[in-house]
Amino acid sequence: MILCYLGLGSNLDSPERQLRTAIDALRKLPHSRLIEVASFYRNEAWGKKTQPKFTNTVASLRTRLTPQQLLKHCLEIEQKQKRVRKTRWGARTLDIDILLYGSMKINSTKLTIPHPRMHERDFVLKPLQELLKST
Repeated sequence: MILCYLGLGSNLDSPERQLRTAIDALRKLPHSRLIEVASFYRNEAWGKKTQPKFTNTVASLRTRLTPQQLLKHCLEIEQKQKRVRKTRWGARTLDIDILLYGSMKINSTKLTIPHPRMHERDFVLKPLQELLKST
């Protein structure tokens, strides 16, 4: 099984509840096992500043799903939680990003791994570091 790290964030409709619901959904993914979830971090919005603060975390997962299958499941979880894609970096009920998928590198129109901007975002780096310290 491949070790993956997923970034989760929300700033609408009870963000902590949104993250907990998403984490429960990740636990139920086929051919996968949720390993650990970092603490929740509250932060200012990235990109578009005139919106509510975000709550973010990172989850580690072992999976036999391909990166494309994992992305499909993540998008389905977002959709079930009423994610609306209108404005880039806009407010959202849920965002799930594949940050790392083992040592794999992908650069396609639909998926880039490692996540291309994760090194710029403390709301990703802090929870990711928390999980990496515990492994």
